[in-house]
Amino acid sequence: MNKKNLFYWSLYDFANSFVFINFLLYFSQWLVIDGGLSDFWYNAIFAISSVILLFSGPTLASFTDKFGGRKHFLKFSTFGTILGYGFATLLAYLNQPMIFIAICFLIGQYFYQLSFIFHNPMIEDVADINHRARASGICQFSNSLGQLMGLVLSLFFSKNRLASLLPSIIIFFLLSLPILIYFKEQQIRQAKLSIQSFSNGSKEFFRKLVIFFSVSVAVPVLVAFFFFNDALLTASNNYSIYMERVFSIPDMTKNIILMTILIMSALGGLTFGKIADRIGALKSIKIILITWIVLFPGLGLVKTIPGLIICSTMLGFTMGGMVAVVRAYLSQKLKKEEFGYGFSFYTLFERFSTFFGPLTWGGSIAIFGTSATSYRITMIFMTVYIVIGFLVIQFWKIKQRSTNLQTEQTSSMI
Repeated sequence: MNKKNLFYWSLYDFANSFVFINFLLYFSQWLVIDGGLSDFWYNAIFAISSVILLFSGPTLASFTDKFGGRKHFLKFSTFGTILGYGFATLLAYLNQPMIFIAICFLIGQYFYQLSFIFHNPMIEDVADINHRARASGICQFSNSLGQLMGLVLSLFFSKNRLASLLPSIIIFFLLSLPILIYFKEQQIRQAKLSIQSFSNGSKEFFRKLVIFFSVSVAVPVLVAFFFFNDALLTASNNYSIYMERVFSIPDMTKNIILMTILIMSALGGLTFGKIADRIGALKSIKIILITWIVLFPGLGLVKTIPGLIICSTMLGFTMGGMVAVVRAYLSQKLKKEEFGYGFSFYTLFERFSTFFGPLTWGGSIAIFGTSATSYRITMIFMTVYIVIGFLVIQFWKIKQRSTNLQTEQTSSMI
């Protein structure tokens, strides 16, 4: 295990968590509650950015598999995140039209997602295959710790929901510099990406997609991850709004609940990282899914704030574990020639690659209204996607076969 690279890699996940948690908790409420953006269009921002990422992320990942340069593209996506989120915040402060604020937020959201297309595969330069579950757990611990510190930061800027956003962006920029400068890659950048090479790679998108999803043993977990993570992230994106609408919880109490969730998420990442090394990553994934099938209905049915805290704490512990274990599983199963390409789909599904969930959530609220009962029903309905994910893992198996994906990548980029 390369301890320096592990530190830089984990520090980046710590850094981006500041903007993640503050925009998720406070900017979401400002858009929907203060700014008047509908639940549907708020969730549509995540769906639209996911579609854009779907048609660009895998192509860029294929390019880095062949020609290297993951750190170079990480720099590009990091600065795109800072500019998009930064302008969205400034325009909100200046009370500019909501359409411009939403567009800037969408741009920042896209580049935020894109950064992990290149960050996650860097685990290849962090740890050998036998220690990746532990390295992934440490990184997830850093991610949750960063979100916790982001909430602590917000306590010093609690006068309004926009106050903590610019400080979080500045912290993200400063703490992202070490990986952008000092991280050591085994595969040095060998070629520059041109418009023609990107266009050629995009044209081969569907052919490469069919090849990968036909032969890679990692595909069942990726597909399952799409469904259960769709439900998980949709609930996370709307969680502060859910607590507001259902329990009328003040911002300070929300912070305490979210801090508890994040502490447990950090511990869950470390714990399940070690467990997965002993009993296997796939078995660990199934255990967590069964737990979620019970917890999501519990979140929808619980009537008291203490009950909400108990369910939320258990969910946080397993959330941290799931991120660590799935990332480790894929890093063990993906072949070198498909490493970045395969991880691009993990990134799509891990970070706001939500589609069905947000549309279901937004559509449900649009149909049934904004009453507490409507939000409870919508939360319970998210369990359907978790069950689908469990069934996919349980019954869909792909045997190890050779693949021509590397040849396809090379020809499409020339």
